[in-house]
Amino acid sequence: MDRPQISLDFAPELHLFVSAPRRAGSTALRTDGTSTLGHVVESLGVPLTEVGALLVDGRAVPDTHVPADGEEISVRAVTRPQPSPAPARFLLDVHLGTLARRLRLLGVDAAYENPDIGDAALAARSAAEQRIMLSRDRGLLRRRELWAGAYVYSHRPAEQLRDVLSRFAPPLAPWSRCTTCNGTLHPATKTSVREQLRDGTERSYDAFAQCADCGQAYWRGAHHARLEAIVAEAVRDFGAGPTTGGGQESGEGRGRIGVVSG
Repeated sequence: MDRPQISLDFAPELHLFVSAPRRAGSTALRTDGTSTLGHVVESLGVPLTEVGALLVDGRAVPDTHVPADGEEISVRAVTRPQPSPAPARFLLDVHLGTLARRLRLLGVDAAYENPDIGDAALAARSAAEQRIMLSRDRGLLRRRELWAGAYVYSHRPAEQLRDVLSRFAPPLAPWSRCTTCNGTLHPATKTSVREQLRDGTERSYDAFAQCADCGQAYWRGAHHARLEAIVAEAVRDFGAGPTTGGGQESGEGRGRIGVVSG
């Protein structure tokens, strides 16, 4: 018996995942007659995390649908902003350290694993903590254990940040998280953080914040203007949540916050 033949049309946003011949519109594909539509789409290179809807002859179907002969299938990209049952919380793999720090700078809950703990452990943490896995690793995003996931489309940190903010629209609370560990910041006195300060810093600054989790101290250091520009652009383009840090003093923190770069 001949294998079923279907027609597939991928949204332009998904073209980077598929081979060149499948970017020109509807193309034919023979299936084995038993594989689900989700398996077929992933076998062609598209992570299901990037699929917004699967339409068969114009009607929406789940990824468990088994394609039949002659069906015309449209694979659509996720909508932006992508609906979420609660404010988005993220988990980033080892290759996205700068993005993790920039999200934290904006007050977004962004866990980050470095050194690499492996795909299985990352997927398990995503599921256990209900975090959206951010990665450029398509294999990781295909793991069934993931609670949710999203492909990061750019290599450039500034573009990565805009991608995540436009897709998930998390509430922003700038200067409220530790860029080192993701803990929350609170106002601190100079006396309480004095042991972390160099002489010049102690003489030059009076307003400080400290991480409630790791104890890292922050102040408005040499890198503050560049970080303020990142924050201002994000708030201008994507808005701030109701609990923004409201200009809370923050800064270089022994140089650690200065690693936000790129």
